Amino acid sequence: QCFGRKKTAVAVALVRTGSGQARLNGCPLHTVKPDILRVKVYEPLLLLGKDRCSKVDIRLRVKGGGFTSQVYALRQAIAKGIDADYPKFI
Repeated sequence: QCFGRKKTAVAVALVRTGSGQARLNGCPLHTVKPDILRVKVYEPLLLLGKDRCSKVDIRLRVKGGGFTSQVYALRQAIAKGIDADYPKFI
């Protein structure tokens, strides 16, 4: 369990080995709004690669701040969670 912060937005990521699901507040990750910033949330997963990303389950919660701050807090939480779960990925 790792967290990311940006301004007043706080995101918590729970990263475990699993089937490659990523959920944000109980919804699939592809529902992140605004669409332009969705790529920012995917960046740590894209760096990880498809084969390794399919072995990791990520559950995310985010509160506070605006859209942009929440997206950057999510990105930081995902990156820190992946690093904490399996440092050899990096």
